[in-house]
Amino acid sequence: MGRLVHFEIHVSDMERAKAFYGEVFGWTFQDWSDYAGMPYFGAVTGNDDELGINGALMQRQSAPPETNQALNGFACTMGVENYDSTEAKIIENGGTVAMPKYALPGMAWQGYYHDTEGNIFGIHQPDVNAK
Repeated sequence: MGRLVHFEIHVSDMERAKAFYGEVFGWTFQDWSDYAGMPYFGAVTGNDDELGINGALMQRQSAPPETNQALNGFACTMGVENYDSTEAKIIENGGTVAMPKYALPGMAWQGYYHDTEGNIFGIHQPDVNAK
């Protein structure tokens, strides 16, 4: 055991975060607040027959990350079919660039962004021609 089976993204504004992840990645949400005893929404990130995991948005319990603060937790990276169109959706929905697109030569395009809540996440488009 030890395989990652769930993730949580801490958010200050639940509705804003649900709108961001729903618009950019097509995630849907289930209200699990009664179970958690706080605002907590399960994030369905894809179909059960696809590789990946589901997670949740949970109400932030302390101060949000400061601008330009070094990452002090896990960074979730989402697989995407089209890097550039996903980046455009991120920006259109209030996200900002943390580390611009770069090649993982012979493997993929990768980059990192800030969501509307100040959290850092990555996007990854497989591409054997990346260089």
